[in-house]
Amino acid sequence: MSATTKEQTGNKKAPTPGGKKAANFVIQGSILAIAGIVVRLIGMLYRIPLINIIGKKGNGYYTSSYGVYNILLILSSYSMPVAVSKMVATRIAREEHQNSRRILRAALVYATVIGGVAAAVLWFGAETFAQLIKTPFSMYALKTLAPTIWIMAYLGVLRGYFQGTGSMVPTAISQILEQIVNAIVSVGAAALLFRIGTSMNQATGATEYSYALGAAGGTIGTGAGALTALIFFMFLTMSRAPERRRLAEADVSGRRESYRQLAHTLTLTILPIVLSSTVYNISNVLDNYFFGQGMDYLGSSEAAIATLWGILGQYQLLFNIPVAVSNALSSSLIPSLSRAVASGNREQTLERIDAAVRFSMVIAIPAAVGLTVLSAPINNLLFGSEDNLTVIRLTMAGSLAVVFYSLSTVTNAILQGLNHMNVPLRNACISLALHVAALEAMLLGAKWGIYSVVFANILFAFFMCLLNGAAIARIAGYRQEYRRTFVAPGVSALFMGAAAYAVYRLIRLAVPAGAADRRLWLVVQVLPAILAAVVVYGVLLVKFKGVGRKELSAMPGGRRLIPLLERARLL
Repeated sequence: MSATTKEQTGNKKAPTPGGKKAANFVIQGSILAIAGIVVRLIGMLYRIPLINIIGKKGNGYYTSSYGVYNILLILSSYSMPVAVSKMVATRIAREEHQNSRRILRAALVYATVIGGVAAAVLWFGAETFAQLIKTPFSMYALKTLAPTIWIMAYLGVLRGYFQGTGSMVPTAISQILEQIVNAIVSVGAAALLFRIGTSMNQATGATEYSYALGAAGGTIGTGAGALTALIFFMFLTMSRAPERRRLAEADVSGRRESYRQLAHTLTLTILPIVLSSTVYNISNVLDNYFFGQGMDYLGSSEAAIATLWGILGQYQLLFNIPVAVSNALSSSLIPSLSRAVASGNREQTLERIDAAVRFSMVIAIPAAVGLTVLSAPINNLLFGSEDNLTVIRLTMAGSLAVVFYSLSTVTNAILQGLNHMNVPLRNACISLALHVAALEAMLLGAKWGIYSVVFANILFAFFMCLLNGAAIARIAGYRQEYRRTFVAPGVSALFMGAAAYAVYRLIRLAVPAGAADRRLWLVVQVLPAILAAVVVYGVLLVKFKGVGRKELSAMPGGRRLIPLLERARLL
């Protein structure tokens, strides 16, 4: 362990500046998690009419363009919120408010340069990218996404700044605003441009303009949503300017960092996060490549391969909803943990590590069990017009990925908060190599088809958990507690799963014959089962001491539950 780390995680205790708002990252993370789930639900809902408008071919152009956009976004501004929040939180912990303001200015200049370059690359290279991914007509969607990259760079800086001050509420509000505008504009612009494209087809004798312009309409919604969120943050930033100025004038720390120093630190903070994110996304690209090549070698047609990959996407749509909680918790954890480390408060550092791991498991473990036992009705409810047997089986087989991806996401954030930015990157590279080897063995050796990808992804996240856990123990001297973190939620979730499945089956027996798989009746079956699951899991988790008064007090609405649980003699 380096001398710096020993000093940061030593036994010295100091008050953590930043006020009450910075004290409870679990509540802040919960706010962001709720917003993340709402955002994903809105995204799921608006994609249905969007696909109905632009068709499968238009959706292909839409999806292809997003693949290129996401890579450039990761390389340019994806890591901005984490890097800025971490740097701001550290300076606030030291009461260096002048430096905190300077970070905001330096990061905005950085965003101007990096975001502008990435936007120019996408705008002028749209035709080349479209040719490379074998979808030439995705060029229009790529061009409409170019300004969005620049907007997202500024948005990432402002989100990161407010997260660094300890508040996730602005980010949560902006995400919901962004997605609502995205949904409305995407559907409206897609419908309008699809009609224009149809007219162009008739005038030129072509067939693709309607699909290409419809896809571009969908991507225009992405930019409109991002711009709305940026305007919200601009007003918020201007309204807080007097407070920032007052704090800066009262700064007596005596430490001033030059803009050159801050730009250098920002770059060194961003680079490992960018590389780690790139490794994660390379994992998806490699999965796509190896699966396609492997299935082709085994004799599958291109249409069959594409269909299976589309089914995997349906599974991932469900899988990503509970993982969003850990993503939100991580966004809240990094600045909070950075403040504790900067102030040299070892006890607080360990408490926050423990709380982050436990809270993520309290959510992820029952989510995995719920996806397993209710896979059929949930998938039939979402994708009612299709044959869902494969996606139902994939969801059941891959539900464990929720636990490991949630834990790996949180442990990545812990290591970043402990100022060991390179460790998650190294662990991701090792896990990726093992992941690819396992994928090839299961795909070509065992011939497990699309299940090979799901199981290989589970192994990737599992390896990340093991490597990150060992690193956290070594760096922070943290010893993982198992009974309350894993055993109590696991046992509670098993009983919860049994109760949810029983309620679902009982209601299904009472549903009129031949109507059980209609959407309205599926809602009648699923909602009571989920409600029963929530009640049973919550009661048993408290009964088995998975959470107590301290944990409940740290959760949104938890204080109101304590008297009820006391009257029920569960506490």
